[in-house]
Amino acid sequence: MKQDKTEGLSFEAAFQRLEEILEKMNSGELSLDESLKTYEEADRLIAFCSTKLNEAELRIETLIKNREGELVLDSGGAPMTHDFTPPSSPSAYS
Repeated sequence: MKQDKTEGLSFEAAFQRLEEILEKMNSGELSLDESLKTYEEADRLIAFCSTKLNEAELRIETLIKNREGELVLDSGGAPMTHDFTPPSSPSAYS
């Protein structure tokens, strides 16, 4: 099993790596084998970034409203948040 190179990576670092990959692939200087490996890495990074964006969107929605559509504040007056737990379904990007 391949080691997941996105573990511990920030969204910003993953996005920057995607930009580097795009430049490499557009250069036309990669061999077929290098192109395939680079494409596979990009695919993993895209899935990682997509997951991070979805998690952020859900967290923002939680900050904005509760079930009644009102902002929920803690005792100090700050918006309450909930940790996001993704559903445990198989991913097409594994």
